[in-house]
Amino acid sequence: MENLIYILEDDQDIAHLLEIVLRKQNYQVEHFETGEDLLQALEKQVPQLMLLDIMLPGISGIDVLKKIRSNSHYDDISIIMVTAKNLLSDKIEGLDLGADDYISKPFDIMELVSRVNARFRRLHQVSAIDYGPLSINIDHRLVKLNNQEVVLTNKEFDILLLLVEAKGKVVSRKEILKDIWKSDAALETRTIDMHVQSLRKKLSDREGKLITTVFGVGYKIVI
Repeated sequence: MENLIYILEDDQDIAHLLEIVLRKQNYQVEHFETGEDLLQALEKQVPQLMLLDIMLPGISGIDVLKKIRSNSHYDDISIIMVTAKNLLSDKIEGLDLGADDYISKPFDIMELVSRVNARFRRLHQVSAIDYGPLSINIDHRLVKLNNQEVVLTNKEFDILLLLVEAKGKVVSRKEILKDIWKSDAALETRTIDMHVQSLRKKLSDREGKLITTVFGVGYKIVI
């Protein structure tokens, strides 16, 4: 099953919230209250991502993490720890044991969704994209336009990649803020617009025919 997420969480309210929000993002979600139940389910179906609490009845989330990372059959599973254990030593332990990310409770639900989306983008990401006259090497963060290298800043590269991956769909300024700046904090629209303006200049797109503005919403790329 594609886009499948396993949630290991014994707090029913938190689990219910996660299920509702993630399903609205078109993910398939299965919830487990104990590590034993999750490990048993793994024998039948392997998800692409897991959200693991640590403090649980029976086997802990850390022990579940250890068991998963000790089995090469599960190497492709992305794991995000979601837990009230928020000391730096707890985070270091989780990451050292093989977690891909660590979110402390209480958490902002939109931040969690953003991190889940980011993990799935990495899972589906290819190393290179050819899109019209553009060639993007993701691993080396290299962009060519009509076979000529274009030197971009990190933010410009990330914005361009986000627009290309959207395949002509409109990407809102809010989405750009969350995906590129990793923040829900207020950011002047002008900051994003200035980066897009610079990107257009470097792509010889001063008139905005390649990266078009959807007024009041955001941007989209047109090839």
